[in-house]
Amino acid sequence: MILRGYDIPTIIIATLIVSLSLLILVIAYRKLLQYLGRGSVNKQDFCVLYPLEKDPASGEVEFYFTCEETKQYSLEILDAEMQELKKVKEGEASPGGTIVRFDTTSLSNGLYFFCLKTSNQKTMKKMNVLNG
Repeated sequence: MILRGYDIPTIIIATLIVSLSLLILVIAYRKLLQYLGRGSVNKQDFCVLYPLEKDPASGEVEFYFTCEETKQYSLEILDAEMQELKKVKEGEASPGGTIVRFDTTSLSNGLYFFCLKTSNQKTMKKMNVLNG
């Protein structure tokens, strides 16, 4: 036996000390994670804007974004220099997914960005337009 030369009470006390030490380390680690995690971004306050399914975009495209709670939003098209070209839609997005359709034939071929603005965020994605 590996523990030859040790009596039972010594083995039990050593096991309890090791177990207590591990428990204290786990509790300290969890407290450290809580401390470092405070002040982190609450993702429920923001909308998620998804990239286009068609690349390059042509004809009618669908802009899709999701929100956890009701938000006022504005969806805009920006040129390559980040200047606003068109306001696609303004409104109120209810919780869940929102689809906004836009006809790209009003744009010339090239690089553009679509931008989702809410009261606390501004999110942009790239869009290449190539109409035939």
